[in-house]
Amino acid sequence: MALSAVTLLLGFVGAVGVVGVFWHFGRDLPDYKQLVGYEPPTVTRIHAGDGSLLAEFAREKRAFVPISNIPTKVIRAFLSAEDKKFYEHHGVDFIGIARALLTNLRRIGSNQRLVGASTITQQVAKNFFLTNEVSIDRKVKEAILAFRIERAYTKERILELYLNQIYLGQGTYGIAAASLEYFDKSIKELNYPEAALLAALPKAPSKYNPYKYPEVAKFRR
Repeated sequence: MALSAVTLLLGFVGAVGVVGVFWHFGRDLPDYKQLVGYEPPTVTRIHAGDGSLLAEFAREKRAFVPISNIPTKVIRAFLSAEDKKFYEHHGVDFIGIARALLTNLRRIGSNQRLVGASTITQQVAKNFFLTNEVSIDRKVKEAILAFRIERAYTKERILELYLNQIYLGQGTYGIAAASLEYFDKSIKELNYPEAALLAALPKAPSKYNPYKYPEVAKFRR
């Protein structure tokens, strides 16, 4: 009985602690509902009278593509590379976090790169609302926003936001702009190796840049 009482007490204290953390970090977070009408800034193009392209103006290379127009092979490539359990979790992959922690503990003191466990939903939260600051505070805020985004939007909408917002190197944001930059193709024309190469870029766009490091990019693909 005594052990059961202690267990219940510890469980209660733990639950109160979790609620307290969520309340503290969730008070002043950005309004995730603004994602409803999200329309990214795209390229402004100037054409001559005969229709030929004269100039393009843009701070970032972007082209928005609805999720319904994104080929299945492209979606599967990104899910395989970035979030295999995307359709199973509710914003945060706790098993993935535990696995990453164990891996990182083994790598402490070595030259091996530490691994992360951010889901696609967490990446949406970070890319739209937070900074790239490496801190516990940011990760907690990212997780809270991810839970809220999952409750408010469908998985398809979250994927659409991610695939159109993610930075893929060479000044490109989103898969449509990256496809044109690297392959001079629309995403519907991509083959499996090309889709896999794009999916390999979010982890480290500079490191896996196929123009600068073709062999490293090929290996990652």
